[in-house]
Amino acid sequence: MPISRLMANIDLTPEQKHVLELAFNHALRKLDLVDRDDPICDLIAKRMIDISMRGVTDAVALAEITVREIKQPALKNHEPQSSPIAEKGRISATPAGKMSSG
Repeated sequence: MPISRLMANIDLTPEQKHVLELAFNHALRKLDLVDRDDPICDLIAKRMIDISMRGVTDAVALAEITVREIKQPALKNHEPQSSPIAEKGRISATPAGKMSSG
């Protein structure tokens, strides 16, 4: 399991390790990941450890935050590109009803 391998290099209490393991498994279930050898599992484990080091100690919260942070960059990449029409003031109507750039 990727999280166990990473935790071996960090000074954690048995309770902290248990919380990380629970949170890791919860996050993988939320993401429908089954293959623990999938490279995304390493990314999730690293991110989760970073988040736990920020003081998040609840397994469910740790999993939720990790999933949200993992998904966030993917959502940014799929945002619609801005268009001149969407940008205020970029296009205005002429008196004849035709569009002109402004």
